[in-house]
Amino acid sequence: MTDEAASLKPAELGAYFALIEVGSLLRHAVELQLKEAGGLSYVQFQLLATLGDSPKGAMRMTDLADGVVYSRSGLTHQAGLLESAGLVTRAPSVDDERGVTVTITDAGRAVLATVFPGHIDVLKKVFLAPLSSTDVDELQRTLTAVRDHMRSTPPRSAAPRKRGGGR
Repeated sequence: MTDEAASLKPAELGAYFALIEVGSLLRHAVELQLKEAGGLSYVQFQLLATLGDSPKGAMRMTDLADGVVYSRSGLTHQAGLLESAGLVTRAPSVDDERGVTVTITDAGRAVLATVFPGHIDVLKKVFLAPLSSTDVDELQRTLTAVRDHMRSTPPRSAAPRKRGGGR
């Protein structure tokens, strides 16, 4: 491999580090707001918001894990915490007897309604404030292209499970 192939241009490296830092700073601000307003972790908010946006308020666990790019075991733990809090229910999937469906409850929707105004306020103040509407349009276009490229390879949670027992 040549040195050129193994390196990044200064602008590429700068874009990468800026994205990582912006993501970390934004996530920190959002996590504080979610914890204060609704007692939610960032991942729990993602799960509730994803379920709240789904047509029936329900999704299979594997599809939910893929959507929020979270491990199956981690999602099972978070869904258990949300279920204990009465914010979601879990039940066997009607489409796949091996699958589990998670459904947001009215209490889960109420928590979302409580945290959303502050969440939007944090996004406006911390993330969107320095950008013009043209900047936001360009950022949305650029990040959508990158996301779509990255999603062209299925997330790890969508990979077939390994079977034990030496089969």
